Amino acid sequence: MRAILCKEYGPADTLTIEDIESPNASGSGVKVRVRAAGLNFPDTLIIEGKYQIKPKMPFSPGGEMAGEVIAVGDKVSRFKVGDRVMGLTGFGSFAEEVVVAEDNLVPVPASMSDEEAAAFTMVYGTSYHALKQRANIQPGETLLVLGASGGVGLAAVELGKAMGAHVIAAASTAEKLAVAKDAGADELLNYSEEPLKDALKKLTNNKGVDVVYDPVGGEYTEQALRAMAWNGRLLIVGFAAGDIPKLPANLPLLKGCSVVGVFWGTFTRQEPQNSMQNMMDLFKLHKEGRIKPRISEVFAFEDYVAALNALTGRTATGKVVLKVAD
Repeated sequence: MRAILCKEYGPADTLTIEDIESPNASGSGVKVRVRAAGLNFPDTLIIEGKYQIKPKMPFSPGGEMAGEVIAVGDKVSRFKVGDRVMGLTGFGSFAEEVVVAEDNLVPVPASMSDEEAAAFTMVYGTSYHALKQRANIQPGETLLVLGASGGVGLAAVELGKAMGAHVIAAASTAEKLAVAKDAGADELLNYSEEPLKDALKKLTNNKGVDVVYDPVGGEYTEQALRAMAWNGRLLIVGFAAGDIPKLPANLPLLKGCSVVGVFWGTFTRQEPQNSMQNMMDLFKLHKEGRIKPRISEVFAFEDYVAALNALTGRTATGKVVLKVAD
């Protein structure tokens, strides 16, 4: 089988496509023929050795995929050969075949294409966990989404609306904000045109925002923290800007607000039942047409460098997907 391999840490163009031995499914493992793989910001970090997980080399990146079951281990009870599945691998999805733990897979709803399924799990799982378990967002509260045109950002915009929040979408260009508007944002904020803190005070009549969803980091995190409402929650989701901010500890005290970490991968392992219930909630919202993966572009398997560069260059509006097989 073919796989995209990381044999040394570096940018996307250091990866290679090679023929490697097909993996075997045993125990609770499910062997999947990958149809499509979703790209996420951690994929760009793992190949450069900057992520929390550091697989033994050589390894194939790719943390989520959708495909068809082609073999099962002797302890697998929920899936059989021929089932369409989607799920998380941590790494290994940029390959024609991958073995995934049974607990990390769910059936693909009939309403989803392979590309949509590959673009669904991580962004919606992360954003729903952030807003539901970590923020406990309530109807009528104001939600600010930074990086609102990216995969997790757009998911947060959609889910915030579905959960009854008033959503402010923030991004760096008018084109990106138009995508967020299409996803349901109530207010648009271009943070390349005026300071984020000042713009937020205007939009909220100096009240501040109740919840900030921040997958960006850098200079915007502190600005958002300074514009928090009393009892607000700042959700630390990621650092797409590259810089991990150092926040003044007096601000949460003065604002009476919380800085809350969001690490969805660990949540799925620590609280599997809650994680599965979240996924069922999300499938229901998808079936009702209230959320729908917004795919920026589908790249051919061989065009993996361009696909990964769309993330590092922050040019994607929505989710980037690799088409692995027909």
